[in-house]
Amino acid sequence: MPTDLKKYIRSIRDFPIKGIMFRDITTLLKDPIAVKETLNQLISFAKELKIDKVVGIESRGLIFGAMLANELKAGFVPVRKPGKLPAEKESQTYQLEYGLDKIEVHKDAISKGDKVLIHDDLLATGGTAEAACKLVEKLGGKVIQISFIIELAFLNGREKLRNHKVNSLITYEDEN
Repeated sequence: MPTDLKKYIRSIRDFPIKGIMFRDITTLLKDPIAVKETLNQLISFAKELKIDKVVGIESRGLIFGAMLANELKAGFVPVRKPGKLPAEKESQTYQLEYGLDKIEVHKDAISKGDKVLIHDDLLATGGTAEAACKLVEKLGGKVIQISFIIELAFLNGREKLRNHKVNSLITYEDEN
């Protein structure tokens, strides 16, 4: 019987700005049993997919993304904020609530035809994950699945990802 991982998530009101309920995974990360269970549950979604690359989205998506890649015997590809990757990059701009942001990936990180799993810690509005999908597809990869530890279902992020298989371990139906 899988562990209820929600009990390992700390909720912090008014962070990073007033009116936001932040879902903090650092309390999960400090517990090795919770980390192992999280990894096991994420692997259960992907173990039969024959993934070539796992894309982890900065910053907390890098943690489990690398572990997933190792367990799935796939390559790991970090997707980062601008200015963090040293080689030739491809970038994708996406909409935030108040403005635009951008993520980047090395141009040689994904090969044509690679089967890719994208991982991030949290699905909110879906903008970052959608941008990561576009990056993978620009480089010739195929997004097979997108996984999250936490999903804020009330923000409807799945709608932006409706053309992809999406899995999440913990769902919050409302802000509380």
